[in-house]
Amino acid sequence: MRRISTALAMSLACLVGCSEARAADAPGVTSGEIKIGGVYPFSGPASSIGLTGKGLAAYVQSINDRGGINGRKINYIALDDAYSPPKAVEHVRRLVESDEVSFIFGQLGTAGNTAVAKYLKGKGVPSIAVVSGSSKFTDGKEFPLTTTGLVSYDTEGKIYAKFLNKALPTAKYAILYQNDDLGKDYVNAFRSFMKADFDKRVVTAAYEVSEPTVDSQVVNLKSSGAEALFIAGTPKFAAQAIRKASEIGWKATVVINFPSSSVGGTLRPAGLDKSVGVVVGTISKDPSDVRWENDDGVKAYKVFFEKYLPGSDYSNTSYLTGYMQGMILEQILKQCGDDLSRKNIVIQAKAIHDMALPVAAPGIRINTSPTNNMVWTQLQLQRWSGTSWEPFGEVLDASSE
Repeated sequence: MRRISTALAMSLACLVGCSEARAADAPGVTSGEIKIGGVYPFSGPASSIGLTGKGLAAYVQSINDRGGINGRKINYIALDDAYSPPKAVEHVRRLVESDEVSFIFGQLGTAGNTAVAKYLKGKGVPSIAVVSGSSKFTDGKEFPLTTTGLVSYDTEGKIYAKFLNKALPTAKYAILYQNDDLGKDYVNAFRSFMKADFDKRVVTAAYEVSEPTVDSQVVNLKSSGAEALFIAGTPKFAAQAIRKASEIGWKATVVINFPSSSVGGTLRPAGLDKSVGVVVGTISKDPSDVRWENDDGVKAYKVFFEKYLPGSDYSNTSYLTGYMQGMILEQILKQCGDDLSRKNIVIQAKAIHDMALPVAAPGIRINTSPTNNMVWTQLQLQRWSGTSWEPFGEVLDASSE
């Protein structure tokens, strides 16, 4: 009897010890809840793309309304940094130290993510599906607890450079870029692709997010004689640039980056008529386009939108990006099962295989691995007709550079 009692005591001690060890690596997790944090520019110069956070929060609510995942509801705490890195740092510290979240999911903004990266790494807190395509975050050795939620700006920039080089092989190109890691990554991608031709054929102009307009930069770029204009920034400034180029009669081929690809966030403010011919790469279907009105995935999104985002601008695809982020979060948590340790969250975030989201563009799938921390690696080029996006060419990926 004494042996049995001793063995039982040892087993109980082991169970208690294992439970305590697991709890130590799983803050923010209880039997009925998992607490997750996010930071977005709900206000400020990038508030249009901040709506991604609204879309994600709405999808999380839909998960909770369906009973949660593995019996747990998601407590998603999303804070507003107004696109300010110091505020991002303040909010992330609060989420980790005060709210004690399990991990950060979907934080938006290259500058904000850069500002908090060292802190999160030091604290051992995963930052999953960050809404930044900065090439720095694709380095799995430097950022082992991070996965990215956008096609890298380096890959995207090279795809655009290749497109323009084929469409206008001898022309001069102008690049208007946001003067931070976001804009500079795109410029460097063009430089890498064009090599010695870059200095001969490309003229650039930078802007600060604190500037009221980019009108003067656009006028100066037009005077260079460039036949193409690539805008590497955020929706507010992309809209200004498209509108100004049209107003001054600049008949350039205009290409915008994916973060500025929303009809509601960029093209409508610019003027739908002034945006005719604009080219962008996308990962998703446009839910406002009649071509998808009978598509099951888009129909489901419309039902979701009417229930969880009533009165919001359906044409602003930042909400759709958030909806897709929510599906990715759901998949990761399902794969985690009952092991919601931070270690396993990172493992599962890097183990998504051949996932085709119902609102993703045809042929685009998610495949992450221990050596690929990028959720998205493919793009479909499309051109604005005046009333809808018209896809052209094949789906392009990192190997298409």
